[in-house]
Amino acid sequence: MRFGILGQTRAWDHHGTEIPLGGPARRALLALLLARPGEPVSADLLAEEIDPDGPLSDHAVQSQVSRLRTALRAAADTAPGPAAMIERAGDGYRIDVPADAVDACRFERLTARGRAALHRGDGTEDAERAAALLREALELWRGPALDGVADRPSVQATAVRLEELRTGALEDRYEAALRLGEHRAAVPELRELVSRHPLRERPAGLLMRALSADGGQAEALLVYERTRRRLAEELGADPSPELTALHRELLQHDPTPAPAAPPAPLTSFVGRTAEVDEVAGLLRVARLVTLTGPGGVGKTRLAAEVAGTLNDELCFVELAPLRDGDGLPQALLNALGLRETGLQAAGAARAPLDRLITALTDRTLLLVLDNCEHVVDEAAALAARLLAACPRLRVLATSREPLGVIGEHLCPVGPLDDDAAVRLFTDRAAAVRRGPAPDPRLVRRVCAAVDGLPLAIELTAARLRTLDIDDLANRLDDLLGMAARGNRTADERHRTLRSVVAWGWDLLSEPERRAARRFAVFAGGATAEAAARVCETDGETLESLADKSFIRTGGGRYRMLETIRAYAAEQLAAAGEEETTGRAHALDLLHRFRTADPFLRGTAQLDWLPALSAEHDNLLAALRWAVATRAADTGRRLLACAATSLWIQGRASAVAPHASALLDATDVGRSARLPSADGEEYAVCVLLAAGDGPTGRAVWEAHRDAAGRALAEAWAGGERVGSLPAALLLWMMRNAGQDAEPAQVRAAFDVVAAQRTSPEPWARAVARYVSAFGALGDGDTATAERALDEAVEGFRALGDRWGTALALDALAGLAGGRGDRARAVALTEQALALTEQLGALEDSADLLVNRGDQLAADDRPAARADYTRAAELAASAGSADRLAAALRGQGDLALAEGDLTAAERLYTEGLERIDRHWIKSLGNQVRTLAGLGRVAAARGDHTTAQTRYAEAVRAASGLGPAAAELLRLFGLPEALAGAVSER
Repeated sequence: MRFGILGQTRAWDHHGTEIPLGGPARRALLALLLARPGEPVSADLLAEEIDPDGPLSDHAVQSQVSRLRTALRAAADTAPGPAAMIERAGDGYRIDVPADAVDACRFERLTARGRAALHRGDGTEDAERAAALLREALELWRGPALDGVADRPSVQATAVRLEELRTGALEDRYEAALRLGEHRAAVPELRELVSRHPLRERPAGLLMRALSADGGQAEALLVYERTRRRLAEELGADPSPELTALHRELLQHDPTPAPAAPPAPLTSFVGRTAEVDEVAGLLRVARLVTLTGPGGVGKTRLAAEVAGTLNDELCFVELAPLRDGDGLPQALLNALGLRETGLQAAGAARAPLDRLITALTDRTLLLVLDNCEHVVDEAAALAARLLAACPRLRVLATSREPLGVIGEHLCPVGPLDDDAAVRLFTDRAAAVRRGPAPDPRLVRRVCAAVDGLPLAIELTAARLRTLDIDDLANRLDDLLGMAARGNRTADERHRTLRSVVAWGWDLLSEPERRAARRFAVFAGGATAEAAARVCETDGETLESLADKSFIRTGGGRYRMLETIRAYAAEQLAAAGEEETTGRAHALDLLHRFRTADPFLRGTAQLDWLPALSAEHDNLLAALRWAVATRAADTGRRLLACAATSLWIQGRASAVAPHASALLDATDVGRSARLPSADGEEYAVCVLLAAGDGPTGRAVWEAHRDAAGRALAEAWAGGERVGSLPAALLLWMMRNAGQDAEPAQVRAAFDVVAAQRTSPEPWARAVARYVSAFGALGDGDTATAERALDEAVEGFRALGDRWGTALALDALAGLAGGRGDRARAVALTEQALALTEQLGALEDSADLLVNRGDQLAADDRPAARADYTRAAELAASAGSADRLAAALRGQGDLALAEGDLTAAERLYTEGLERIDRHWIKSLGNQVRTLAGLGRVAAARGDHTTAQTRYAEAVRAASGLGPAAAELLRLFGLPEALAGAVSER
């Protein structure tokens, strides 16, 4: 049931059907009760005011109440929920009705909500909300409030109050309309409101603003003059300061102001279409958006492009020329075209901020504040003040750090992605040099070297006037200063890459500079904890550097762009802190890897490997420091602790040059003197240094004996337990290569086999795994399979996926050797699932090749897919040996399909890459040589075929009794296969 007193008193049931109330007396009775719903009204007052012709008797009042009750009750009987009831209350009556059921109560609630939305002033969304609420409230009115009883003394004040609220709601609705740009539509209604209330100043001010916005400045001034005259004549008063200020602003108003536009672009806009749409969309709902990012990332250009997509009036304010924030308000006035006038100079001119607020109060404007970082405090205060006072204003700021204003929406601007960076470089290169476009691969390298920063790309591309792209690509370390002769027309801070970084560096506090230059030692970023320790700073300083775009956050790590890091490294050297900071970095990293190493051989592998992988670039940087400063002990310890993760993830080859350099500083090897304190670390360093190629082989020959003794001493017969069990496995595999002497192989085997009873469970599992290969060498496949089953069980009990995968792979090889291809494929797939979880690229490549070998006879497309994927993983890991295996598999398929040319090419490429010192390479080497022999035989070149077969025999001799069967399988003549058995 609903009731209305905003007009003639009426009532409606829940269907919206009007309830018949009877004559005027009953309507008056209901109106008097509804004027104060829920409050008692005395019977005497009702008797006096129900009928204007005279007081009613008590009986007449009771009769009217009874009839009104009957009418309301009849409607309530069919309505759900509680009904409106007229109750006796003391010596009078009251109507019990929900407040929201009375239109006057709903009107007051809606009006209050609309005014609150209007006062929030957070953008067009609030103005639209306010307009909707106020429109809904005003639509409740059907005539004068309490029509018919408004002159009764008891409700007269209520009627006046409601009418005043109605006028205020109208004013608020027109205020919302002006904020929404509906000036023209509001003018006629405002004229009517002003004519009804000629002494109210707010409608006059609203009409003046609407007329001025619609180009009617002269009429707006006339409205002011009429209002001023009426106030003087009828009230003897002057206009309020607010109306007077509006009048003065109209007098000073330039009908065609020229707010500053963004700089006209001289080049095409590349690579940020999505960001333009994102920021423009955000500005439609937010009133303050700040583009943050390092210098040269393209914030200004992005802001200009965003502004061009919006329909608002635009003012672009360049703040970089300001020396301090004191002149900021005046700079905005100048940009808006609001110069000082003679009238203001003669009178009491207002402060620039006051003039700004007056000029922008009712103006729909996008204000772009460009380069706020050096006046960030003043820019933040000014933006907050203007946004609070000017509800139709929006601000787009660019800064290397946030303004820190409540309601600010941040849009970090990052470097261009690879493709966009290449497009930008190519576009700018075409402007300075005619001819073919530069090689995209080299362009990609150059863009990556300057972090994909648009300014850096543009300045570097400009160097193609005098350099070739090959020269640029070969001078990547010099690119920070490459643009020393940059854009002469740019402001000083944008002329070179160095000046871009130096501009922001000079804005840092001394603690921030110290932390930033020390952070330069982190080549791969850092966790917050590591950064705080190495930089000797606190979290607040790091967060401040992130706010100022000197470091970036993401994935739980802080990172520094290479262009900034190069500058910070120069500052670190200038401060004389390179060695101490480098040592702190290396020791912190050593602690992290040493803590992680035990967990890499158990269930926690998947938790620790990603964290250590994130430190790979830092590891390389720390090793470079150790080599440069001849801190060999620290370098070897760091390598030893990192070795397990490097082997699992297939990254050992990346550290080989550093390991070799550290060994050069180690007094051992050719002198056969064994280190006393760090023998195990030394042995691991030898294993990591002994990569493929002449350098690796030379290192291996020089240090193998001493490293073997060191490892044997660390793991003496199980009585002593070393700290790096993974070294045992790698030592055995490295020593079983083609060129190893039998005595060396036996010595390495004995070191590992002695761990069958070791107190270290991982070492026991490794011993079982290695003993299987000893049994294979003796031709005892049953014993080998039992040993591998025990190894799988041991590794699985520890939760070690890597060891389990190695043992499963060996079991798959046994199954394939006896012709059980289905089991071989199933075991290989189990192992492959484990290595893929670990991200072990090299081992996954091995397994894919093995599965391809099993599938090749029956499913060549599947085998080809496995070989192709294996080659991709090997290339990603930088593993020449795994790539060789994949090429050999592809060569086998080409040979089977009769493509002798492709087969020979693939076999030859593979043979060039094989590591002959690695036990797992022997089978692949034999198969490659045998394949080349079969190619030669197919061509009728029996001399070459015999030579290749003989090479295969020599290589296969290291495989023991299984070699003859392998050679027969791959097409060697029976006599040659038998020769291997004799050897």
